[in-house]
Amino acid sequence: MTLIGLDVGGTSMKAELTTGDGILATETCPTDRGDPVGGILGFAARLAARAEELTGSPAAAAGIVLPGIVDEPAGTAVHSANLGWRDVPMRRLAAERLGIPVAIGHDVRTGGLAEAELGAGRGAGDFLFVAIGTGIAAALILNGAPYPGTSGWSGEAGHIVVRPGGEPCACGNRGCLETYASAASITRRHGADVPAEEVIALAAAGAPRAAVVWNEALDCLADGLAAATLFLDPGLIVVGGGLAQAGPALLDPLSTRLAARLTFRPAPRLVPSELDDRAAVKGATILAARLAGT
Repeated sequence: MTLIGLDVGGTSMKAELTTGDGILATETCPTDRGDPVGGILGFAARLAARAEELTGSPAAAAGIVLPGIVDEPAGTAVHSANLGWRDVPMRRLAAERLGIPVAIGHDVRTGGLAEAELGAGRGAGDFLFVAIGTGIAAALILNGAPYPGTSGWSGEAGHIVVRPGGEPCACGNRGCLETYASAASITRRHGADVPAEEVIALAAAGAPRAAVVWNEALDCLADGLAAATLFLDPGLIVVGGGLAQAGPALLDPLSTRLAARLTFRPAPRLVPSELDDRAAVKGATILAARLAGT
């Protein structure tokens, strides 16, 4: 039995085809910013065709995880500030296109599920998973399962206001965490189309502009995580997403700054994702497996 796992990001889409024996194939595709829904459906159809080509039979189920606000029970992509959609019936559209059962999930909550089952959250029970990539979002994991909130809005940590009256955000507010500390914002704020990982390296080497941008990103992240810690009291924060691949260059100064903001209580442990930027796609496969009854 073959399963399709597809993670839709603001910049690119990642996919895995898996069987009971492990990973059959992986693929990536740029996210079509002009027609994101059409691009997702086209990529999913290509994956389904690839699965049948490799195994001789159709995939059993697909899991597709999406950014923004996601109503998982309804299978609806409610809103994405980065991709600009509203109220897209993604499960119905994908099931019609692929001809197989499709599960829809929120990318970060599903990434947290994968970390709970396969990664850094194994055995932790309760923890906070924070993904820092094109955007920033979080998932509260309770007893090994992501908490969706009452209407799918849980985890929009990137839109916590950390700089009141600050730079405008795509969500319509100003001073949001995502506006200062996402990988895309670090690149934008530094200028010259320098990728975030290079900005971090330049900051470490003492480049003044890079140091200003990176230090403000770290301060904003620490402010956001301090607020989350005081509200939720997690014992563990797992940091994932593309920016987490900076490793100690991110986690060491962030841990120090977080502890400095929690003056009357100890800070939770900060650890890197064990699944790196594959957490969401692996979580999508878990959703597909559950749908297929495996």
